[in-house]
Amino acid sequence: MSTERIETVVVGGGQAGLATGYHLARRGRPFVILDAGERVGDAWRARWDSLRLFSPAKFDGLPGLPYPGPAWAFPTRDEFADYLQAYAAWAELPVRARTAVRRVSYEGGRYLVETDGDLRYEAENVVIAAGYDRLPKTPEYAGRLAPDVRQLHAVDYRGPGQLQDGPVLVVGAGNSGADIALELARDHRVLLSGPHPGQLPWHIDRRPARVLVPALFFLFRNLLTVRTPIGRKVRPKVLAHSAPLIRVKSADLKAAGVRRVARTTGVRDGRPVLADGTAPEVANVVWCTGFRPDTSWIDLPVFGPDGEPAQRRGVLESQPGLYFVGRLFQYAMASSMIQGVGRDAEHVVRHLVGRSSERPTTAEISAVDAHNRSSSG
Repeated sequence: MSTERIETVVVGGGQAGLATGYHLARRGRPFVILDAGERVGDAWRARWDSLRLFSPAKFDGLPGLPYPGPAWAFPTRDEFADYLQAYAAWAELPVRARTAVRRVSYEGGRYLVETDGDLRYEAENVVIAAGYDRLPKTPEYAGRLAPDVRQLHAVDYRGPGQLQDGPVLVVGAGNSGADIALELARDHRVLLSGPHPGQLPWHIDRRPARVLVPALFFLFRNLLTVRTPIGRKVRPKVLAHSAPLIRVKSADLKAAGVRRVARTTGVRDGRPVLADGTAPEVANVVWCTGFRPDTSWIDLPVFGPDGEPAQRRGVLESQPGLYFVGRLFQYAMASSMIQGVGRDAEHVVRHLVGRSSERPTTAEISAVDAHNRSSSG
């Protein structure tokens, strides 16, 4: 395996990684962005076909490049993926696609980033901007459903055509579950399982929202942060539970014929069992039960018992040179949102540049190594 030395490796080419790359490029720092996808934006293209962003286009731009098109349109999955691809080209970011990272470690004063190819990287800094929603969560009893029940997780759901005829149980009543339940209700009898997470009291895609949405994003960016009492109070709840329904309302689900049922707790005789003891006869189950981070490839002692890194605004004091961008409520409610990654990325890059200016550059290290090899020869 050959080795390439570079000052900074950014792992992940989604919005968090691209925003980090933008700020590194503005500072003139040498870096690469490694992404497992075939092309920039593929993580979005892999979502269900009818997905639209919850934020209007005027709030969907990354640093330096506003999102094009009508300000109050809601981009589709593919439209936003194409924007990310165009953003990487516009900012001339060094994205290396089809490069999955399988291990990050630290040896001899440098980070080692190993990929699934024949190239590894030695770096002074590593920014982790991927892996937060990598592993779908499915309850262990899912495997006991009868073989004639078609089941899939939301990560694999693309559209109604994947399901067989008959009733559908959508497990998980958050935003994904509500969106998918509403779509499936056109052709199926749908049961939506789980507690109601609450909802915005107004429709985000109607004209009055043009006054309320900016206030909402101001709240997410500036009031709900780890620095405010209300932010510190809300953060554990955000990390543990789904957010309130944003676009779909309870009235929309009811009008479409979606029936709310109790939480799903297990399987009996091959059928899902609800908390009230009933076992509905369904032909399909869609698990909208969320994701969990995959940190198994980060071979560094930086995670606490809760699986979270001991970070402050993406900076790990215990592991200098390692940074995170894009984690849920990393600094603010907006940290994992398109509207928040740019600010967090700028903070991380500012810290990274200050640290790197105190150390010899990768080019200087290489020159010293070359001189030592020449002298020893």
